Amino acid sequence: MSDYNLRDRFLSVLKGKAADRVPVLSVTQTGTVSLMEKCGVFWPEAHSNPEKMAALSLAAHEITKLEAVRYPYCVTVLSEAMGCEVSRGTKEIQPYVKVPPLGKSGNLPEIPDSLLEMGRIPTVLKATSLLKDKTEESLPLIVGIESPAALCSRLLGANNYLGQLLRSPDYIRECLEINTEACIEYANALFEEGADAVCVPDGISGPDLLSLDIFDRLIKPAYRRFCKKARGMKILHMCGNAFPFLETLSECGFEGISVEEKVWDLKGAKKSLGKGICLIGNVASSSTLLFGSPEDVKAEARKSLEGGVDILAPSCGIAPLTPLENMKALVEARDEYYVSSFSSFEGCRSECYESGCYESKYWKTYSK
Repeated sequence: MSDYNLRDRFLSVLKGKAADRVPVLSVTQTGTVSLMEKCGVFWPEAHSNPEKMAALSLAAHEITKLEAVRYPYCVTVLSEAMGCEVSRGTKEIQPYVKVPPLGKSGNLPEIPDSLLEMGRIPTVLKATSLLKDKTEESLPLIVGIESPAALCSRLLGANNYLGQLLRSPDYIRECLEINTEACIEYANALFEEGADAVCVPDGISGPDLLSLDIFDRLIKPAYRRFCKKARGMKILHMCGNAFPFLETLSECGFEGISVEEKVWDLKGAKKSLGKGICLIGNVASSSTLLFGSPEDVKAEARKSLEGGVDILAPSCGIAPLTPLENMKALVEARDEYYVSSFSSFEGCRSECYESGCYESKYWKTYSK
């Protein structure tokens, strides 16, 4: 049906171009216990060993057929490089920050002179190089990095950071400016090693926690600077009900916006984002994918496809105990959707010929 390889399709969609079908992949973490058992690579070792990181992330494609390679498996890599003490977790628990190093000190973050040599950044850079060689540009490589705001919350502590947004906005603005430069440096190093996109998961800046006014005054300038200076494709994953922020997010410069299942009005979401910005999501990770049946996954995936997502994906990071069958069901749902659509197209093709109506999405997709 198409001459696209999976990387071509992904990049075409992110650039706002037509593709033969919606890609199905995860822009958030993909490491699960079942995948680890299948490929023989486990957390926490895969967090700090580039060969193991590459092998586990590639297994998500090879075993479940998800159409991208996404790594690492946490959002603490840059935080650790900037001074956070990080627990590496267990086979079932992702790494997490133990104690925020700045706390309530009022001190500003400092970017190490050798940032790209700190902590696990060399691990992720090496894994990127290994994966570029292994995939030979046939699969998209998506790397998760912290946002400037998420980095603030880890350096200061989440509650302190949120309080300082109200009490000391100038201090937070300075912190965000410094963190943005760290994010830009790390992202550009990833692009130089062969990453196709970076995904910036942000669970601290959405409308569940911030007002639109605070977001526009403090967070949006950091996002815009990041998007302007990072030299590659950029995706934002916004946790919670991001719907009230979508219009302002569309002005930041991200090529794609990933949303949770709380954004139920996908057609309205696409309208808010406007043309040229890819809508990604939104099969529920913490309920349907984790606890549902494959048929539950397929039913929810079909709703996302009918709602108009440009990339079908989990609504957030895939939980470590998610069954493999449910991950595979995402891909099966996309394939079954297009088989059904193609059958509908075949059934109405003669009518299209007779009426001269060539505006059907099936006609546009399959008559090329």
